[in-house]
Amino acid sequence: MKDIDNIPALMADIGVRAKAAAADLAFASAERKHAALIGAAEAVWNNRADIIAANAKDMDYGRDKGLSPAMMDRLMLDEARIQGIVDGLRTVAEQADPVGEVIAEWDMPSGLNIRRVRTPLGVIGVIYESRPNVTADAGALCLKSGNAVILRGGSESFHSSSAIHACLVQGLKAANLPADAIQLVPTRDRAAVSELLTMIDYVDVIVPRGGKGLVGLVQREARVPVFAHLEGIVHIYIDKAADLQKSLDVVLNAKTRRTGICGAAECLLVHQDVIDSIGRPVIEALQAAGVDVHAEGALALDGTTPATDADWGKEFLDKIIAAKPVTDIDAAIAHIRQYGSQHTDCILTEDDAAVARFFERLDSAILMHNASTQFADGGEFGMGAEIGIATGKMHARGPVGAAQLTSFKYLVTGDGTVRG
Repeated sequence: MKDIDNIPALMADIGVRAKAAAADLAFASAERKHAALIGAAEAVWNNRADIIAANAKDMDYGRDKGLSPAMMDRLMLDEARIQGIVDGLRTVAEQADPVGEVIAEWDMPSGLNIRRVRTPLGVIGVIYESRPNVTADAGALCLKSGNAVILRGGSESFHSSSAIHACLVQGLKAANLPADAIQLVPTRDRAAVSELLTMIDYVDVIVPRGGKGLVGLVQREARVPVFAHLEGIVHIYIDKAADLQKSLDVVLNAKTRRTGICGAAECLLVHQDVIDSIGRPVIEALQAAGVDVHAEGALALDGTTPATDADWGKEFLDKIIAAKPVTDIDAAIAHIRQYGSQHTDCILTEDDAAVARFFERLDSAILMHNASTQFADGGEFGMGAEIGIATGKMHARGPVGAAQLTSFKYLVTGDGTVRG
């Protein structure tokens, strides 16, 4: 390892080793990758006391930095969350290996057989904030898809991420795969991020996972292609044909289950015809759960905060939600188009025609009907884990799992075939 004070040399060394590891990983057997992930899961569980001790240092650091309660919740690890990390590693391990999967196959009149097959992207750089479990999720998904990965966790999660990373390396070594397949940048220095974003000779794609500030920085500075994971400005529209109990259950879960995740609801739109019958009971239930409702118009009940223009299109990541009456479904769609982030949006209704209109006229990465937006998660989509929710439109979109971390190549077979 190069001198940690020389960041360009440090990052170049990491890049060289990642590229070499990626070349080996591209044809590593499914069995060895499976073994590495199972070994990593066992190591995480066996070392849970060390991981929790490392996390305690990060929690102290976070408190000293004045992190919000939502960010502190993202940062915190306990035995239950470590069990979740272990479960995620095992789930990814048991999934089908995407590398080499034949996506399409056809024969041409010329006599050629053509197959389009999945192939790894190469080296993936993942830049993330706070949540130390991303270390395991990103490492596992990149390994499963045959990619080497360079992880740059947030300064807050430095010790936790390092402890989890050591377990991943343990799994790689036990399975006789290159330890450099999963590397963690060993410094909090922000200069390392700037280096990573411009390492076009070594890195094939960057995945930023964090708030608007991080993603904006990455998009401004990156010379490497980016899978954008923008804000989760998540809307729920209560239609005139919504069911009261479903609306209560879904909205409360979507806002309060975990307020600091990108799938948490941030704005509630209520059809004007059901303000009294559904809107008010929902607002009152949110207030009873400790949520500060920033409301306008007929939804501005006692105890709510008057909504301002700044509340629309805002990711609160806290026990705060904006609420607004709308005249009809098209007004709701127009509001979401103007203020949404194309992450996740939901309609609550029993009207199939309304669902169809909502689904066809909005272009968010995830659209939901009568389901909590907290399900906007790769694990809940059956991907085992995710490296993020991509809100862009190129290549990967929505939850980015192992299959989304592959490209494809064409395998063309002839029999002495020549072109006339």
